[in-house]
Amino acid sequence: MSVKTFNRGLFLPHYKESTEDKAIANIALPGEVVIPLQQHIGAPCKAVVSVGDKVKIGQKIGDSEAFVSAAVFASVDGTVTAIEPRSNFTGADVESVVIEVAEKQEEPSWSDRDISNMSGDDIRAAIKEAGIVGMGGAAFPTNVKLSPPKPVDVVIINASECEPFLTCDHRVMVEMAEELVLGAKLIAKAVDAQQLIFGVETNKPDGIEAIKAQIEGEEGIEVAVTDVKYPQGAEKQLIYAATGREVPPGKLPLEVGVVVQNVGTAVAVYEACRFGKPLYERVLTVSGDAAANPGNVKVPIGTTIEHIIEQCGGFKDGKEPGKVVLGGPMTGFAQTRLDVPVVKGTSGILLFSEEMLVMSEHMPCVRCSRCVDHCPMYLYPNSISMNAEKGLYDQAAEWGAMDCFECGICVYVCPSNRPIVQLVRDTKKAQAAK
Repeated sequence: MSVKTFNRGLFLPHYKESTEDKAIANIALPGEVVIPLQQHIGAPCKAVVSVGDKVKIGQKIGDSEAFVSAAVFASVDGTVTAIEPRSNFTGADVESVVIEVAEKQEEPSWSDRDISNMSGDDIRAAIKEAGIVGMGGAAFPTNVKLSPPKPVDVVIINASECEPFLTCDHRVMVEMAEELVLGAKLIAKAVDAQQLIFGVETNKPDGIEAIKAQIEGEEGIEVAVTDVKYPQGAEKQLIYAATGREVPPGKLPLEVGVVVQNVGTAVAVYEACRFGKPLYERVLTVSGDAAANPGNVKVPIGTTIEHIIEQCGGFKDGKEPGKVVLGGPMTGFAQTRLDVPVVKGTSGILLFSEEMLVMSEHMPCVRCSRCVDHCPMYLYPNSISMNAEKGLYDQAAEWGAMDCFECGICVYVCPSNRPIVQLVRDTKKAQAAK
């Protein structure tokens, strides 16, 4: 079996053993959900409900007329008790719809449509109406991504899930392979792509076999088996591994005729097109050495991480963790509070003990060049960070800060524990402000 990969990057510890074989489970509903009106790149939504309104699962509660945006939906039956700013995973206050969960929940009923005759416009319309965004973390509105201004001949489904600990995409591959493949075909049809590739790392053999069983004998569809290397799931790195095409610096995958979508996104596209089901729930992983009962769970969007942790047995040995991270350990966001809700792009909740953390202050750059040697974008993170640290953001940008996709490798390998990713983010904010 030929294994494909990209240049540079890093081999990280696996840390998936505790959840990779655990089937997706449901949890009890919380008493309240908090649904941010912006869970995506682009214009925020405005509430289309009012305090006191009764809402049903899948009912639209926020929308925008902007092209780059994505509607949001009630994830439970209940009553709107507030529309106000609430803290989200980044620490910012975001206008949110707060819903008190009704004691009795009605099973939603969806349509059952023939997807075989759907046109590209039909597919994009269904995706937009369902509020689907990239569920790998980027949260870019999917209908916009599938409206390319340039021809696309290849669609790649990112099934790499290259960050340690996370296994939700893996379980979706194994348990929902048929829905995944049908959704991927709809995505390819929407952009008129002739080739469909599933990029899967070698550490998911059951996922690989599940997909291969669904596409057996079909032309123009293949599985690209990739090395277990980080960040294999980054768009440009996955495109190079799967096709050999190189996306130029500062350009998007469209430049080389490729669109990349996540596993969860493909399933959501299938459900939207087949049943008219909006994106109001998702699968995520709860893991880490401080998690009492690690696993993969399907949760309503807007559920607080505190409730999900409680439903998964709480903290191991009843001890408070040293850190709680939303997302993966490399690109996720550390949390200062547990009443923060999960959103469309939340892939994991990781609980780490003090023993798993590096608790030292950062020091000056020693110019060891480890960050340069491993950077998958061929940047100079050392020069970027030193300039940004002095407030020289224009110079940091000249060194390539705007091309950084914040994979975190530079921080991981840095012997001085420098906050390089944060300094990159500071640079991007300064440049955006200009």
